[in-house]
This record gives sequence, C-alpha cells and structure tokens, in this order.
Amino acid sequence: MRGCIVPDADHEAFALEVDGACRHAGLALPLLPDIEAALARWPADRAGVRITGSRELARLLGPGLAIGALAADACGQAVRPVRAVLFDKSDRVDWALGWHQDRTIAVRERCDTAGFGPWSVKQGITHVEPPFAVIEAMLTLRIHLDPVDADNAPLLIAAGSHRRGRVATGEVEDVVRGSTVRACLAEVGDVWIYRTPILHASNAARPGRRRRVVQVDYASQGLPAGLEWLGI
Repeated sequence: MRGCIVPDADHEAFALEVDGACRHAGLALPLLPDIEAALARWPADRAGVRITGSRELARLLGPGLAIGALAADACGQAVRPVRAVLFDKSDRVDWALGWHQDRTIAVRERCDTAGFGPWSVKQGITHVEPPFAVIEAMLTLRIHLDPVDADNAPLLIAAGSHRRGRVATGEVEDVVRGSTVRACLAEVGDVWIYRTPILHASNAARPGRRRRVVQVDYASQGLPAGLEWLGI
C-alpha cells in the first residue's frame, strides 16, 4: 500500500475530525455475546454478508446502547443504523481491498430520484450512489470480534482524506501517496469510528488467522420522498 504508514504504537493518537477515524477500546465488550448470537443466523466464511431484518441487532446497535450512543455523540441524537455488513476473513475466504471511498447506500427499493444513481443490487439488496453530501454526513463504525494486529488485515486509512470530498477514481492513488497511511489495529470488543468518505484499504489476512468485523453505517438525515434507508 502506498503512503507513509504510521508505526503501530501510534494508533492511540487518532482523532476523528483530524484523521477521520478513532478507536474506542473495549466499548463493545459487554454487548459481544448478544451481537454474536444475533449474527448466528447468517453464514460464516463469506467475504461480506449484508445483515437485514434483525430487530435484535438493530436494538443492540441503536442509540439506546453504547455503540449507537457513540454514533449519536458524533452525528446527533437522530442518528440510526442504516446498513450492516459482516466481514469474515479466514483461510477459506480471504481477500485484499484496494484504495477506495464508500459511495453507495442501501435502500428498501428503487425509486428514481434526481441526483441518485447509478443503481446496483448486491445480495438481493438495492444500492444507489447518492449525492456525495449524503455520504459526507454519515459515520461508519467497525466492531471487532477478533483481534487485529499488523498481520491480520487491519483497515488502512489515508488520514485526513475525508475532508477531500468525492475523490475521482483516477486521483485516489495520488491522494493516498500524499497522505499518511494509518493502520487501525484492534483488540476484541474495540470499536473504530470513521467518517464514511475516508479513503481506505486492507491487505489479505495472514494464513491461520481469522478477522471478523461488523461494519455499520449510521445516518441522521432522511432521504428524499420515495427513498427509504434499508436499516438493519
């Protein structure tokens, strides 16, 4: 990965508004048994399983408990979880992720709306690219079910890139090259919070390791008439 990677020992110094990410050590630990139980109905060893129709998981991630309260502190009390994905890297399913911005949202159904598009369907779920202001107003939280050291595919971020707006695909490598690349290490139960537009990537996990992460997008604003967030 290009860019200057900050030494592992410096990962505690991340700041959300400056770097675009920060770590909250052990925040999810009291909720992990219930989170894992809620996830048990979905298949393991998949590159990315989109979680829908889980009232229990929605409750666990809502603003009434610690994880959702963290999102509310950063994004306002009207915030709610609008998409969840379980990533499960292991010897059976492993992958590397190139540098990119997350640019799509999950909605209940397609409703052609000015400024929204292109459309796509992933695992039967309708996705659309909204105006980038929608992405800029969102937060992404990652809940770690396994420890993540430098060899276990930590998320890499281009620090400060969340302030660059929509980065054209052809300019991504130049932005990364000019940024400090920071590795987001974690212990079980840690929660990382990100500004959703941040440029990010990850390597494949080391053989013999497993890295499960629940990634949750939060939003506080509604969508134009006819469009609805998918939710969890």
